Amino acid sequence: MKSRLETLRERMKEKDREIIKLLNERSGISVRIGEVKGEEGLKVYDPAQEAKVYSYLQELNCGPLPSSAVMTIFREIISASRSLQQPTTVAFLGPATSFSHLAAQRHFGNSSRFFPQPGIAHVFDDVEKGTMDWGVVPVENSQEGSVDITLDRLVLTQLKIRAEMFLRISQCLISSAKDLKRIKKIYSHPQALAQCQLWLKANLPQATLYETDSTAAAVRMVKGRRTQAAIGSSLAAAKNRLNVVAAGIEDSTSNTTRFLVIGNGESHPTGKDKTSLVYATPHSPGSLYRALAPFARRQINLIKIESHPVKERLWEYFFFVDIVGHIAEMEVEICLNELKKKTTFLKILGSYPRAEGVL
Repeated sequence: MKSRLETLRERMKEKDREIIKLLNERSGISVRIGEVKGEEGLKVYDPAQEAKVYSYLQELNCGPLPSSAVMTIFREIISASRSLQQPTTVAFLGPATSFSHLAAQRHFGNSSRFFPQPGIAHVFDDVEKGTMDWGVVPVENSQEGSVDITLDRLVLTQLKIRAEMFLRISQCLISSAKDLKRIKKIYSHPQALAQCQLWLKANLPQATLYETDSTAAAVRMVKGRRTQAAIGSSLAAAKNRLNVVAAGIEDSTSNTTRFLVIGNGESHPTGKDKTSLVYATPHSPGSLYRALAPFARRQINLIKIESHPVKERLWEYFFFVDIVGHIAEMEVEICLNELKKKTTFLKILGSYPRAEGVL
């Protein structure tokens, strides 16, 4: 007689056989989709279509798997399907294992090809030149505000914002050691050390802190040194085969960075979209008020408005604005046509799917 456990395991194996069969059938369809895209000159990665797929999957899911687990599983399935059609190349702000790398990996899936760049400008350059298909850049942090170089390049580039994602910045204490008591020295980027200062004072008050150029460099530095630790990402620990001695050691659990996916082309409407734009107003009383009036009249929700200095023009400013909706929607189109008449400069940075949650 088989035990209940053996019987359940047999049922599980049968389900695994079914899943593998269905995954390969799905992959076959994906290859044919890739052929059609190639004939029609379409890119393999379509952020709007993928957003619709994830929304559909959430509607299908009735548990017990949580929606977040379903999204994680299917992100890798979709990533693998894309790689069967054509490799997807993604430039990101390096070094490898940085939080930009982690955001890119979680958005595109592990079957994509990721290439670290030494600066945000290099990410824009590579995508503009066609060296890379896509770029991932940070645009704002919940604690430190906007990333100026990203805003500057968005004004100048012909690329569009095609997607966004929010990544919670969770710092880990990483070491070859497994015991906190053995750690005497801690290395990391000054920003990471500052983000974890309360935890460090409470748990490792005797440890000496050392600054490095990046969290990734700090993690590489402590490899094999059992009295030393670094502060960095979980990805850095995994890539260097080191122990996460403590996770979530940042002082603020709300520390989140917004990243943008930049690329050529336009994203189609999904019904859950955001449009980003930048404009400048005349130097006259009430000009900003008049520029905001079309949004109020059309009842279009402004998610964000931020002033940003115009380079080489003292005391002149751009206004970066995020609104709910897609430029293809009639009300948004009418609103932006009205706005154009009230501004000296207007550029649509992109309409793209709104990020539904934090990665």
